Amino acid sequence: MDTKVLGFAVFLIHALAYEWKKPYKKVYEILNDSGILDNYIIPHYDVLHTQGKQYLVEDITDFVKEKGVSI
Repeated sequence: MDTKVLGFAVFLIHALAYEWKKPYKKVYEILNDSGILDNYIIPHYDVLHTQGKQYLVEDITDFVKEKGVSI
């Protein structure tokens, strides 16, 4: 994995952890177990990294809820 993509994933995990008031590890587990990390965030880095932090947090939060995962 490219270091830019990895850095972006870490940034996003931290932003979600802050918003969801969850530990980073729990956020990683939610994103990894639901497939959002490997099937959405990483493959769509080129588009996602151009978006603002608040948009990304809302987008991923909505996506997690659509998958039926509680946060």
